[in-house]
Amino acid sequence: MRIDPAGAPFIAGALVVGVLLLVLGFDIPAAAAAVLAGFFGFFFRDPARQPPSKQGVVVAPADGRVVEAGPARSDVAPAGAWQQVSVFLSLMDVHVNRVPVSGTVTRVEYRSGRFLPAYRAEAADENERCETWFSHAGQTVVCRQVVGVLARRVVCRLAPGMAVDTGQRLGVMKFGSRMDLFIPEGVPLRVRAGDTVRGGETVVAELASPPDASS
Repeated sequence: MRIDPAGAPFIAGALVVGVLLLVLGFDIPAAAAAVLAGFFGFFFRDPARQPPSKQGVVVAPADGRVVEAGPARSDVAPAGAWQQVSVFLSLMDVHVNRVPVSGTVTRVEYRSGRFLPAYRAEAADENERCETWFSHAGQTVVCRQVVGVLARRVVCRLAPGMAVDTGQRLGVMKFGSRMDLFIPEGVPLRVRAGDTVRGGETVVAELASPPDASS
């Protein structure tokens, strides 16, 4: 299975420490370091996904459990009228993030902040985060990578002007985290709080098709 490049320093570091401990005769700590390297490999795993081919569908940008689904909270959402889907990622979930909808990246903004537990509602506005805006047929979708207590860094590999496909790899969040997705108001949601979703595959909404210019 593919491992995200962000995991390489963690895996290599644990293995180097394990080898040194083994050479020095500390077998049990060396074994613990090997187990830690294995955990890092598991955490940064990057399994293949099969995004839906239908245009206009919005997929979950991350694996995890839906903690909010409905009208967006005005104190955490970008300016405007939005629907909000928030996904909490545990340490056991895949932390590679996915593009929620095909189109063009129009904005990427990183903001420093606090490190509150990612499942808390106020984490969406107060924690360190990276916000990426996508334009699909004139409609905007925003996803926000939010760090938590253990996650101290988000990695976004997109830039304004890039053309992207639904389910394409977006970046990664290091350790327990949260992903907030903002969808235009009035778009029906297909998930609700408590649902488990798979990044790049689970459909959370479907944008309205633009009018046919030829009609």
